[in-house]
Amino acid sequence: MNTKNNRLRTWTEQRTIQIPQLFFQFYKELNIEDDEALIVMHLLAFHVEGNDFPTPTDLMNRLTMPSNDITSRLQRLMQKGFLEITRDVDSNGTLYEKYSVYPLWERILQIIEMKEQKNSAATLRQEEGEVFRLFEEEMGRLLSPLELEKIGFWLDEDKHSAALIKEALKEAVFAGKLSIRYIDRILLEWKKKNITTPQAAHKQGEQFREKQSLNRPPTRALQQETQSTNRVPFYNWLEERE
Repeated sequence: MNTKNNRLRTWTEQRTIQIPQLFFQFYKELNIEDDEALIVMHLLAFHVEGNDFPTPTDLMNRLTMPSNDITSRLQRLMQKGFLEITRDVDSNGTLYEKYSVYPLWERILQIIEMKEQKNSAATLRQEEGEVFRLFEEEMGRLLSPLELEKIGFWLDEDKHSAALIKEALKEAVFAGKLSIRYIDRILLEWKKKNITTPQAAHKQGEQFREKQSLNRPPTRALQQETQSTNRVPFYNWLEERE
């Protein structure tokens, strides 16, 4: 019984082979065959054991593949750009060669980055589509070609975010001046002031309205309306220019 426990302790205390989970997720997508993936895992195991350049014979002692098949698979991994032979110098100054799977990890990271970019692009297209839908919803009609072009210009040329354009639309709705020209003026003012987020735009609008409220005492009727709705009148973005 003690012998069995000693063996179990020996097994469990063996060094663990670190194989990134991402390798199992993506090696099929990289067109790596199962037998090639097995070669990669054995190379990682040899690396942990201190052997960075195992021979086909070393690998054959652990695999059920003939030496020629192992050699061809190693060559195939290198041809595909997943494996490379690099040179290094040991502590004694001796030059030696070793296998490196670093190119494989780079390819996996490229796939992840591409997927993230596609997801970001899809999200951006969805947000931009939502902008057009909101404009039509607030205006109660389909947008004209010129209006569509102008909104597209805000997105593509002026590089306004969909969220910022929505905030400008909200300003126009509350001000009762729902027009593309009025919203364009709002966005122009924000661009001049380097306002790029809806939070900053909202704060700027509040400051405008607060200043307007202080500088222009409301009439009795406006006082009653303001008190009943508990709101400050919205800033007229065009009144100083019209």
